[in-house]
Amino acid sequence: MKPFDRIAVLGAGAWGTALALNAARAGRDVVLWGRNADNLESIAHKRQLPAYLPDITFDHPLETTTDLTEAADADCILMVTPAQTTHAIADAIGFYVKKGTPVILAAKGLEKGTQRMMTEVLGDYLPQAQPAILSGPSFAADVARGLPTAVTIAAPTSLLAERICASLSNKSFRPYASTDLIGVQLGGALKNVLAIACGIVVGKQLGASAHAALMTRGFAEMQRLAIKLGARPDTLMGLSGFGDVALSCSSPQSRNFSFGHALGEGRDLADLMGPGAKLSEGAYTASVACELARQHGVEMPIAEAVADVLERKSSIDEAVTQLMTRPLRRESDQP
Repeated sequence: MKPFDRIAVLGAGAWGTALALNAARAGRDVVLWGRNADNLESIAHKRQLPAYLPDITFDHPLETTTDLTEAADADCILMVTPAQTTHAIADAIGFYVKKGTPVILAAKGLEKGTQRMMTEVLGDYLPQAQPAILSGPSFAADVARGLPTAVTIAAPTSLLAERICASLSNKSFRPYASTDLIGVQLGGALKNVLAIACGIVVGKQLGASAHAALMTRGFAEMQRLAIKLGARPDTLMGLSGFGDVALSCSSPQSRNFSFGHALGEGRDLADLMGPGAKLSEGAYTASVACELARQHGVEMPIAEAVADVLERKSSIDEAVTQLMTRPLRRESDQP
């Protein structure tokens, strides 16, 4: 299967730079777009990105640009920008993207205000593109260092998903193909909310038992909503569902877990979401997930608790009490 030759990566943060390096390792011709000229200079000439990937020297040179239109002229585009800016980036490159170009979305979130998944956003602004999703248990630093990583890549057809996998696969990066666009992107988005909850539990020192229970019950409510919205159950048990939960809900390398951990320790929410703070996609997704759950008649008490804390409707202690005193029920719907 012929891989895509020219790959543009939009977003020169930690994850975008790591994915650009990975594509270069796979033998692709890569251009990395970003806004910060100093960071791009460091990437291109020093093979380093101290602001996001400290203590890592890249094993491949990368071509960089601040010209978004130049980057859009590629055989395949990896869009590695925050979920809440996806519409703006897609709109900016809309005129320059050729019909049929695959655009692989790497953001794990839902659009605040519209409740749209990233593929729905892309469809509005880049209808000529072929949407795809890259998601799974992966930290940028691990990928940048060339450590073994496996992810899921979903596209509308098996052929396209497999071709993208072939374009990004190398000895340290193993992508698995899927056609479940809904399941792959919802798994990534919803686990971020659960990771915040797990971080709060650990930061608050509520114990390993509470952490395990929260992960389990949170994963169950993730499945309920995702399946209701059209996800396949087997996808949610795979890398982009359970795999991502296992990683993000237990490691301080996870931005969402670290965000929750800081909240649990008593850090002020305004500081954690202020200028210069690390992005926590789950902080924006929590309320959107709850809105979708209510619309579709799905109970998501853990997501609701996270949203209430983030919206200052309840304290962490009050949220924990509410969860622990909910009416008793069976663990599953089976008799």
